Amino acid sequence: MSESNLDLTRLYDAILAGDAESAIQVTNEAIAAGTDPQQLVTEHMITAMDEVGQRFERAEYFVPEMLIAARAMKGALQLLRPLLAARGIQPLGRVVIGTVKGDLHDIGKGLVASMLEGGGFEVIDLGVDVPAATFLAECQQHQADIIAVSALLTTTMTGMKSVVQAVRDAGLSDRCQVIIGGAPVTQQYADAIGADGYSDSASGAVALARRLVAA
Repeated sequence: MSESNLDLTRLYDAILAGDAESAIQVTNEAIAAGTDPQQLVTEHMITAMDEVGQRFERAEYFVPEMLIAARAMKGALQLLRPLLAARGIQPLGRVVIGTVKGDLHDIGKGLVASMLEGGGFEVIDLGVDVPAATFLAECQQHQADIIAVSALLTTTMTGMKSVVQAVRDAGLSDRCQVIIGGAPVTQQYADAIGADGYSDSASGAVALARRLVAA
């Protein structure tokens, strides 16, 4: 199929619908037709995930819809990563993300990671029960712009302060900013521990990360 015969809006629609099989199929067809991989990402995949976030904010989508949309996006993005790397195309920024030490909750953190990836960021997902020293080491290794820390338990929230302090003690505050989120977390708590940002939703975390890297 030639590029002129491709309907790339099918990729946008497949991601919105959470149809991973169709998203992968359209992406493969576009690659075979010589479509610019960056065009696929910026014009169709990022815009689709932005729309997913907006629908969540309007209570038209809920967590399950966001998760299957993110899965469809990731399936397509996996095909494009080598092509983007070969062209030297850089992500908007790099984010190290994880759930704080002592906390084993993964769904919210995973959703934020997927939305960030769909929003144009390179994401290094450290999983759950992550100590402050690991956040710091991975930030240094990957030269990350942002550390994103999640917590679902009030008893583990204090670990977020340890991450902020570790970044500060390492003298990296100017280069790597810490954002936090999770059910018990508030803007007031973020301010109290000196975090650089807070969001109460996955789509809000993407918007926050974009503002931070732009600044």
